[in-house]
Amino acid sequence: MLYNRLNRRSFLKAASFAPAAFYFVPGRALGKEALAAANDRINVGCIGVGDRGTVVMRGFLNDRTAQVVAVCDVKSHVLKEKRELVNTYYDHSSCAAYKDFRELVARDDIDVCQVATCDHWHVLASLYAVRAGKDVYCEKPMGLTLEEDQTLRREIHERERIFQFGTQQRSDPKFEMACRLVREGKIGEVKGINIWCSGSSAGGDPTPVPVPEWLDYDLWLGPAPTKPYTRDRCSNALWWFISDYALGFIAGWGIHPVDIAFWGAPEKFKSPWTIQGTGVFPTQGVADTALTWDITLCTGAGTTVRYTSHPCPEEWSKRYEDQNDHGTAFEGTEGWVYVRRGKLSTYPKSILENAKFPEGSDTYENSTNAHVSNFLESVRTRKSPRSEIDVSVHGDMFCHVSDIAIRLKRELRFDTDRERFIGDNEANARLSRPMRKPWHL
Repeated sequence: MLYNRLNRRSFLKAASFAPAAFYFVPGRALGKEALAAANDRINVGCIGVGDRGTVVMRGFLNDRTAQVVAVCDVKSHVLKEKRELVNTYYDHSSCAAYKDFRELVARDDIDVCQVATCDHWHVLASLYAVRAGKDVYCEKPMGLTLEEDQTLRREIHERERIFQFGTQQRSDPKFEMACRLVREGKIGEVKGINIWCSGSSAGGDPTPVPVPEWLDYDLWLGPAPTKPYTRDRCSNALWWFISDYALGFIAGWGIHPVDIAFWGAPEKFKSPWTIQGTGVFPTQGVADTALTWDITLCTGAGTTVRYTSHPCPEEWSKRYEDQNDHGTAFEGTEGWVYVRRGKLSTYPKSILENAKFPEGSDTYENSTNAHVSNFLESVRTRKSPRSEIDVSVHGDMFCHVSDIAIRLKRELRFDTDRERFIGDNEANARLSRPMRKPWHL
């Protein structure tokens, strides 16, 4: 495996590489010397190369210590297009293409797997990769259930794999600075945290239609229940909002600002949690996840966390002087810190006077590339990346608990140490779900 190769050659002592730029430059323009030597190079297999998967894959292409050697997708035209993209970048024709990710992870020469499939595949594909001895960069959110998250976490620890969660805001200097200000006590003691993000979408034509020739629908479904194919069921515009494949934006988008809340004030999320809230769900079409939500969670540390869909409460927009569709705000005894993509503000404003940002930190676009580079460095050093498995499960757990609370429409208590609801069998039953055979954890 790569880890041993790197140790033998003291790779890190011999080379130092800066984070990749947002836009990639074809490898032929950089010259053959741009890539690390073959024995020191991290070989990457990309599972799921749709829109988001391609963005992440470009991060690997832009890092000269890595080489994408294989791509995988259940859509034949997408697979062909992305194989050609990789081959054009490296000016060769050796990138392999697979419809079934199991063939990709079986390759001994692949060190790292990128998992950027539809959400219902995230954990299962990651598990296959981890069990095959690969390190994993997995897009968010994690599992459809807490049980999936727990299984992946256990396997990563037992097999000593490096895992990076796709919460790339941790690689954006604005978010890093915001969380540092909070942890350093610049706003006093944190008493409340306000979180919001875009709500989910509704609709979708439920009329069954023939499966197109370019799609392996059975493999696309994988562990999800068997359902007739519809155009909207598999469309990139709507599958995010169908509970067979995702939790909607309460997790799919919401994990980003939620993750920042945990990063900035981890000690404030002590057990137990008391959580209640309301949600609005679609009544027609194939989409069935929460359109909007308003959740209040009180932690064992005495912190009140409020999590809503956009538009956020009017008083928040006025307080933070912003009407953006996402954000995380920390309320302290001596002021507040508010951060979103492209903006960081504080009260009092003097909190930021001595803050020093790296050059170019006023843009968000480089965060994915920087997140990939951080992951690759962790692969080389075997040190934890910014979004390692334990903190990732904690944030994902918040999203799961939130979704269950609005579905059951009552106050719940959750023990974060045992990762179970307290005295509520119905709620605990929702922490897992069956998978379609032959798929299993």
